[in-house]
Amino acid sequence: MIAVENGVEFECLTVHNFSEKILEQPVHFHVMKLSGGFFLWVGSAPTLSNMAVSMSSRYDSMPLSTLIMGDPSDTTPNSLAQRLAKKTKKQVFVSYSLPTTDSSLSLLVENRIKKEMELHPEHF
Repeated sequence: MIAVENGVEFECLTVHNFSEKILEQPVHFHVMKLSGGFFLWVGSAPTLSNMAVSMSSRYDSMPLSTLIMGDPSDTTPNSLAQRLAKKTKKQVFVSYSLPTTDSSLSLLVENRIKKEMELHPEHF
């Protein structure tokens, strides 16, 4: 959504939520569209245990990525943020609060996010 204030256009913050049962586990998704990017939280309980950010660089074809908070041995939020930044060409913040012991769960979660991006690109 674009708003105008004093003759200047700017993007408003928008929020989009969706849920899916993946491998018999309820997974919730929360997207906040920001100016030039978005924040994505993925989890089954309301916790913010980690956060990564990724953005494109003119010096490398792979987006830069770093963990802002959380366990550095868990690379899931970094990897997901990097892949989404590459796909969208935007700055992406990701918090991934699901067990990372099942790689098939992570893949299915990422596929669900990509499906939602195709269905509702205006929220990303």
